[in-house]
Amino acid sequence: MFFYIEKILSFLALILPLLLAIAFFTLYERQILAALQRRQGPNIVGFFGLLQPIADGLKLLLKESIIPKSSNGLIFIFAPIFTFGLALAGWIVIPFGEGALLSDFRLSLLYIFMLSSLGVHTVIMAGWSSNSKYAFLGGLRSAAQMISYEISLGAVILSVLVLSRTLNFSDIVESQRNVWFAAPLLPVFLLFFICALAETNRHPFDLPEAEAELVSGYNVEYSAMGFALFFLAEYSNIILISSVTALLFLGGWTPFLNCVPFTWIPESLTFAIKTMFFITLFVIVRGTLPRYRYDQLMRLGWKVFLPLALALFLGYASIMLSLNGSVEIVM
Repeated sequence: MFFYIEKILSFLALILPLLLAIAFFTLYERQILAALQRRQGPNIVGFFGLLQPIADGLKLLLKESIIPKSSNGLIFIFAPIFTFGLALAGWIVIPFGEGALLSDFRLSLLYIFMLSSLGVHTVIMAGWSSNSKYAFLGGLRSAAQMISYEISLGAVILSVLVLSRTLNFSDIVESQRNVWFAAPLLPVFLLFFICALAETNRHPFDLPEAEAELVSGYNVEYSAMGFALFFLAEYSNIILISSVTALLFLGGWTPFLNCVPFTWIPESLTFAIKTMFFITLFVIVRGTLPRYRYDQLMRLGWKVFLPLALALFLGYASIMLSLNGSVEIVM
């Protein structure tokens, strides 16, 4: 009994700061976009606009939730809840430091990919249950995009597994004590980041939410807390994929080459700095790059990224095979 209570309290201790981080991530994004576009960002509510995320959250919480008359009510309500739950579930295997995680099992990387695959179902559920042509088209677009780039993302991960020989995040980080994988796997690192943009439906791959032709995509019929849950899930996934990128390619909580000036920084702070670096890249990309056409998006995923990722994997696997005589992954 006490074991389960302890686990629940540990999960809450993880989720509550995460929700606060998501709220202020929106402010951080709006301030960066304002700086890129040489205009004022949120600066009215609170000191330098610091209370703007709280005001936005209260507005969505107090608004009336409208369920379209022709929609499938049960699935319509369940879709954003399921989406938000999947977004939070991934954090239980993310290590913030050595031993600082809720659940450390050997297939943690595979667990993240499993949650990502389930996310496709929630998008289809939201688009179909709304009984709206725009929402349904947005759901189909998003599902096709997420499936396409998830395959490329999996092919990219194979190169990391060849070097680390494990599917466990903590062991992957330990294998980068001497050199981060971003150096020997630089092409793979760049491919992974681009695929992560597409997997999270972020600019320049935000075709499912193309305002010009689909108004708002699969969540066009949602308001109040339904929209808020989709919004929170999207930003939680951005922070999650940024954390995974830091773990796979920048050594997680390990300092740069174990240099003495960096070893005094706490492990959790080191990990947070690396995660913030990728979060900032997500925002800068949104503010600078134009959106792809949908046919260009799909062609890039299937005809460029997937063959390139497989070719890189075969190349790295051949090198490891010639050096070590075998390539095996510890399950």
